[in-house]
Amino acid sequence: MYVRVAAYAVVVDSDRILLSRIREARARWTLPGGGIDPGEHPADAAVREVREETGHDVELDGLLGIDSIVIAGPDLDEPADEDMHGIRIVYRAHVVGGTLQDEAEGSTDAAAWIDLVDLPSLATVELVDVALAMLAGPESAGVQAWTS
Repeated sequence: MYVRVAAYAVVVDSDRILLSRIREARARWTLPGGGIDPGEHPADAAVREVREETGHDVELDGLLGIDSIVIAGPDLDEPADEDMHGIRIVYRAHVVGGTLQDEAEGSTDAAAWIDLVDLPSLATVELVDVALAMLAGPESAGVQAWTS
């Protein structure tokens, strides 16, 4: 099993959330974010990833929580023989600049503001639900994460 540490941002504006779509055969929507580069601070990674995947510049408002997940190798976006232990650091953020645009040649292929009421009918990764529960507070049922 290998460990992947990644940072993500939850960007909610009124009744919409900023999401990016994973570039894969099972295209699903996720929070903008991704792997932390060697030596990079997680907060810097979250800001960089939002810019790369959505075109927006964001400012972080705080740490929402840290989530841990184990995914079997065959179930990964890029199937592998080895399982992955994902450590996901989730921040709350707001847009301070930039223009919405799709990522050119990365792990995602689309970016969009999605109405929160439309989320149940959208194909999303479970991280979206985990992050929204973090936003709602530690009393939210079913969330197993360290929260600030």
